[in-house]
Amino acid sequence: MRRRPGIGGLQTAAAARDQYRLLGENVAKLRTDLMKEQLATFRSQLEEFARKHKTGVQIVEICLANRPLNGGLIDLLELCKLLRQKRKHDREAISEDDCLRAISKLQTLGSGFEVISAGKKKLVRTVPTELKKDHNEILELAQAQGYVTVDEVERRLSWTYGRAIDAFICFSLFYLLCCFIF
Repeated sequence: MRRRPGIGGLQTAAAARDQYRLLGENVAKLRTDLMKEQLATFRSQLEEFARKHKTGVQIVEICLANRPLNGGLIDLLELCKLLRQKRKHDREAISEDDCLRAISKLQTLGSGFEVISAGKKKLVRTVPTELKKDHNEILELAQAQGYVTVDEVERRLSWTYGRAIDAFICFSLFYLLCCFIF
């Protein structure tokens, strides 16, 4: 027959539980303190990044504010003009090259910002979706008059009716998603 633990065994087990509880509380406190320290470091580094890369942050603000109006595609020259208006009190002139460099830095973050060429214009894509070659060709055609028709796409690009309709449908869905979801 097996003996049950006595009072000494129960006291030892209770003392061990108390020690484990204290050890667990100490570990939790150390982790909490470490997390607070890491958050403080992250906050200070984020503030420093924002100060250092002010133009990149302002580009994001402008693009997000204009996304409902342009569906996630903004002309690079228009973006530069809006950025100059936003920073009119700064003494530094903002060039197209400054905007291109800021956008390239945003690209490394994987944020969906990219400069694409549509004919002679440079457009900034501000949504994490890829435009196909067909969409770019439609954009190039639409630049001259601000719109394009299926018949015109068929005639000028030598596309079939089905290809033109597919490109328009995909492009329309892309535009709707950009306007309403993002």
